[in-house]
Amino acid sequence: MKILIACEESQAVCIEFRKLGHEAYSCDLQECSGGHPEWHIQDNVMNVLRHDFVRPEWDLVIAFPPCTDLAVSGARHFKRKQEDGSQEQSILFFEFFTYLKTKFVAIENPIGIMSTKYRKPDQIIQPWQFGHGETKSTCLWLKGLPKLKPTDIVEGREQRIWKMPPSKDRAKLRSKTFPGIAKAMAKQWSEYILKNFELI
Repeated sequence: MKILIACEESQAVCIEFRKLGHEAYSCDLQECSGGHPEWHIQDNVMNVLRHDFVRPEWDLVIAFPPCTDLAVSGARHFKRKQEDGSQEQSILFFEFFTYLKTKFVAIENPIGIMSTKYRKPDQIIQPWQFGHGETKSTCLWLKGLPKLKPTDIVEGREQRIWKMPPSKDRAKLRSKTFPGIAKAMAKQWSEYILKNFELI
């Protein structure tokens, strides 16, 4: 399959699809930190996906739109973000992925305002369902894809991500996909698509 992982500089999900033999690419305005620049498109993802509103070029798109202006964890800043227009811009960018003609789309974001601005997510997952003893509620809006099945339910409910101290890389570190979740996305969704659909 030809797969685009949008707004991903870590390449965590991209690499897992590559391990399974798929033609996967990460895409972000930043340089990638995953060690495979040959699999990375450093560009505005809206440029990369401009044709997918008419005739999709990608079999699957998984998007991780920035959540800084959308997550309830930053609600104390909402008034300022509404006044300066930054929240509206983030809402429009999130909604960009909902209009794609691509048959299979997943959008990831933490619990936030898109549950009311767009619709409720199809699924909310936790790292501890995929081998990581931590709590981080993660919403998934799915198009054509099944819900992820837990792969390794473990003990531990630490809120490490939420407690992370301020730093210049804090936002980047907080947004990285847990390896267990990345593996589940790659394995479960690729198997589902290849088993049930004929890709042209």
